[in-house]
Amino acid sequence: MSPAPALVIVGASYAGVQIAAAARELGFAERIVIVGDELHAPYQRPPLSKGFLTGKTSIDRLALRGPDFYAQNDIELLLGRRAEAMDIGARTVTLDDGAKLDYGWVALATGARCRRLPIPGATLEGVFDLRTLDEATRIAEAANQAQRCCVIGGGFIGLEVASALCSRGVAVTVIEAQPHLLTRALPPAMSAYVESAHRRRGIDLLTGRGVRALHGSRGRVEAVEMDDGSRIDCDMVVLGIGVAPNVELAQQAGIAIDNGIVVDALGRSSAPHVLAAGDVANMALAPVPGGPTRMRLESIQAANDGARALASLLVGKEQSCTAVPWFWSDQFDLKFQMAGLPVHGDEAVLRGDMRTDRFSMFYLRGGALVASHSVNRPAEHMLSRKLIAARARFTAAQLADESFDLKAATVPS
Repeated sequence: MSPAPALVIVGASYAGVQIAAAARELGFAERIVIVGDELHAPYQRPPLSKGFLTGKTSIDRLALRGPDFYAQNDIELLLGRRAEAMDIGARTVTLDDGAKLDYGWVALATGARCRRLPIPGATLEGVFDLRTLDEATRIAEAANQAQRCCVIGGGFIGLEVASALCSRGVAVTVIEAQPHLLTRALPPAMSAYVESAHRRRGIDLLTGRGVRALHGSRGRVEAVEMDDGSRIDCDMVVLGIGVAPNVELAQQAGIAIDNGIVVDALGRSSAPHVLAAGDVANMALAPVPGGPTRMRLESIQAANDGARALASLLVGKEQSCTAVPWFWSDQFDLKFQMAGLPVHGDEAVLRGDMRTDRFSMFYLRGGALVASHSVNRPAEHMLSRKLIAARARFTAAQLADESFDLKAATVPS
């Protein structure tokens, strides 16, 4: 007799593990199988570009769950296995060895992969992506011998890698094609602050510049050729030009895709009994006037909240994902904490002094607090998440005045 249909979770990611954990916590009693294409037990990815590269976080501290968690919760781990196809009519997932898993529900937590750099020399030895533990390990080993690194891409991952390697004594040049760093993630004032902070800590920043080719000898990278033909000598290159969601499994099954798998606030896709969460999911957001209605959020918080919403559906206790999005990034001695989703036209209000590396930037929309960016002010960040959720109202003068108690906000009844 074949095993009963299971909850099959494709992806041993943070979202995948959280789906399984939340399902068990909420009382889901059926079989749970997690399929992961890496041989490692599920691990945390955020420290890979932060503490792991600086040496502050050891490999044995990366595990998402303790070694007994899966057995104790009757969760089957199929590691080093890849889901190759999905038949939504027959409710089966086919693995790379031809085995088929019958499912009652399937949850896609396939995450994202690094975008490739389509230039000559991109496959030379010493050119690295950073998404997996194995890749992070190779970067850390290369950094032990390197004198100069070029980081191509000035997004959060690129800047975290740059700061980590610089802290290890490697000379780092960051090359960003856009005129400013983090232009898609941060408003101009915050972007300018990040640029200044990195330059003051020893990073060589080249913005508004393209890369034409990578050059090397004996198969190993030795230089980056810029768009004007000039070259930057280096021992290693790290690519941080963004990620693409792993939607192929859903796409071949005819499921709606739009920069990720399109899902509602409970993680439901366009196909029956097919759910998605984490970096691969383009999820419906809680309505905020003037804000986006859905987004693919690449964060631990989004993975956790999406997983819990999905698990609530499995047990018939539906609880949509409505949490305020939040993110964080560690760069040098700076802890960036961001809450909410600012849009063009929001009123930006500075609280504190940027020169001290301790401040918050708040964003008002129609008098309501909709987002905040804090640097080395964790308590203010935590409070702002509550205030954003409550749609608290302030004047710009109140927010800018550090003597004003933020808890005294006007909150709609």
